[in-house]
Amino acid sequence: MFGLVPFGRRGIGIGRRNGDLFDIDSFFDDFFNDSAFPVFFGSGSNMRVDISENEKEYVLEAEMPGVRKEDISIEVNDNRLTISAKRDEKVEEKRGNYIRKERRASSMARSFSVENVESDKITAKHDNGILTLILPKKEQSRPEGRKIDIS
Repeated sequence: MFGLVPFGRRGIGIGRRNGDLFDIDSFFDDFFNDSAFPVFFGSGSNMRVDISENEKEYVLEAEMPGVRKEDISIEVNDNRLTISAKRDEKVEEKRGNYIRKERRASSMARSFSVENVESDKITAKHDNGILTLILPKKEQSRPEGRKIDIS
């Protein structure tokens, strides 16, 4: 399945530059992109997505725990499918002479190339923190063969 390709997947499958184990750029890339730090460093990029395919369609399942379907946006532009979500939380607690107010905002987005997908027939469903998209494949036109006579 080579029809869906994530955008922005820097360095996947490529070894460290010059084989240097102590490359400072890779150290910081690995540190700040580590899944142990999603709350502090870039939780917006940690949308986990599973993609499967059968003969007729691709099935894309994105984990979006705690995100309401009203906060999710799915767009297709120029053969690029983009899933994004924004969350704004506000907590206010008052007890006696004590007031606590907290605000937190986060967002996440993923994009995929969908060149061989019928974009006008994509369907989506959100259930228990899982967003499921069905992406029907375009009909593959088979080239018609013919015999060419030599004159």
